[in-house]
Amino acid sequence: MKQNERKNVIRKPRRPPPLTKAPTGIQGLDELTGGGLPRGRPTLLCGSAGCGKTLLAMEFLVRGAMEFGEPGVFMAFEEDTTELVTNFASLGHDLKALVARKKLVLDFVHIERSEIEETGEYDLEGLFVRLGHAIDSIGARRVVLDTIEALFSGLSNSTILRAEMRRLFRWLKEKGVTAVITGERGDTRLTRYGLEEYVADCVILLDHRVEGQMATRRLRIVKYRGSTHGTSEYPFLIDEGGISVLPISSTGLTHVAGTERVSSGVPRLDAMLGGKGFYRGSSVLVTGTAGTGKTSLTAHFIHAATARGERCLWLAYEESSSQITRNMRSIGIDLEPPVRRGTLRFHAVLPSICGLEMHLVTIHKLVNQFRPRIVVLDPVTNFAALGSGAEVKAMLTRLIESFKTHQITAMFGSLTMGGTPLEATDLGVSSLMDTWLLLRDVQNGAERNRFLQIVKSRGMSHSNQMREFLLTDHGVELLDVYVGPSGLLLAGGAREALEAQERAQALVRGQETEAKKRELESKRQAMKAQVAVLQAEFEVEQAEVSTTIGQDRTRAGVLAGDRDQMARQRQSDARAAGKTPRHK
Repeated sequence: MKQNERKNVIRKPRRPPPLTKAPTGIQGLDELTGGGLPRGRPTLLCGSAGCGKTLLAMEFLVRGAMEFGEPGVFMAFEEDTTELVTNFASLGHDLKALVARKKLVLDFVHIERSEIEETGEYDLEGLFVRLGHAIDSIGARRVVLDTIEALFSGLSNSTILRAEMRRLFRWLKEKGVTAVITGERGDTRLTRYGLEEYVADCVILLDHRVEGQMATRRLRIVKYRGSTHGTSEYPFLIDEGGISVLPISSTGLTHVAGTERVSSGVPRLDAMLGGKGFYRGSSVLVTGTAGTGKTSLTAHFIHAATARGERCLWLAYEESSSQITRNMRSIGIDLEPPVRRGTLRFHAVLPSICGLEMHLVTIHKLVNQFRPRIVVLDPVTNFAALGSGAEVKAMLTRLIESFKTHQITAMFGSLTMGGTPLEATDLGVSSLMDTWLLLRDVQNGAERNRFLQIVKSRGMSHSNQMREFLLTDHGVELLDVYVGPSGLLLAGGAREALEAQERAQALVRGQETEAKKRELESKRQAMKAQVAVLQAEFEVEQAEVSTTIGQDRTRAGVLAGDRDQMARQRQSDARAAGKTPRHK
């Protein structure tokens, strides 16, 4: 290469190595943080009382020891070790067993504010020695300090406080441990002292708020040095299994749309849907007023799926599982066998027990645990009391995207009010759905009839007819379309009257046809008789003619013989005798 060409070569700058992370093992949190907390660096976990700081920090240690082979040290300044063991046993964590296996160290440091006196210099040398010994005793890779306010509760000198706090964070980094430090949230700042967030590499804020008498826990990653992360607020749930966070960080619609089809459970409805049913992984909306058959249609869908051996999750927000099972048995659908087999699971709760975010997290957790192929939410309109239309729509949008990502076919029941516009009754989510089934009650005289219509079904040809259906002993039965002389769809008594009229007309036409057949057969027999008579007459005439002809021939022969004989007797000339004379 020439010298001037070498000068023109632009070397690409070396990319710094990516930040290594310690996975938390907490459902959803690793996804939000892109893999976990910064390894070998301190993370500040702040929030008000009761928001779950201690639980999240302890779960980080327990899962690290059990799932990732990283022992941990939990140093508490407010709860002693006995209280910690008892509290976390209710969440399924056996801390004593981990301590016995040298996977965990629990250390309680009692600090009394009245015993702390600012007399000269104040440092954390004693804490460093105690904490360092605990780390070295089991080769700990993770450390939790709970809470930092208790450690500095007796200090008011901000200069000393700031210096020691920075020294603590620097010491933890030098030890190479992944540390979590919990802190109480201040009135106007993230923490009470307003200092910790500036020295921590990662800051996570937990919040426990009450809105409209509904308590909700939320998590937000305030900062994360050297890493991308989710920046919104995310609901999280605390239950018997610990903490689970529902991340909604993905904004791209990247789910794969499959071509597999699943039956609706009603053969004639499948025929209306291009002959094959719904797409696998699609969202189906079933709307209608009370009593139109939404739950019955849903039960058909569930029954067909469990018959194929697929797992189904029924989220009921209006009826208990026992009531649903009893009611569906009246139309010939028995849901108890799939429940016993474990292919059908009910989750029946009142929507008012928690807010929208908690319902969202609960559904997400149930899906991850049960791994269903079919999910039913009936009815989603009960969520309207928990938030505005926009909030409910946002929740359902998240659910639908999550279901599509996992190729789960979801059916949403939506209660409509009589006489309202089509779009004003389904929380404005019909645009999110792939298939929309509309059920209607139509009053005709003194009777009420049910109709089904496919408003839309993306990606497939489908019927545009409105079909009447009945709830029978063997389930939903779609009926044939009957149109009256005026071109209007007939149902109920009008349809039955038309059917009776058509049957009567068919009977009359049948009778007329039979009469014509009999008349034709009579004519055929008469013609056959006439032909037989003519044939007999012909044969008689033929015989007579044959006789006459024979007699004539006989008579002619006799006459000829008589003439020859008479000629011979009379010795007539040779010509007359039939001889030719000779010439000499």
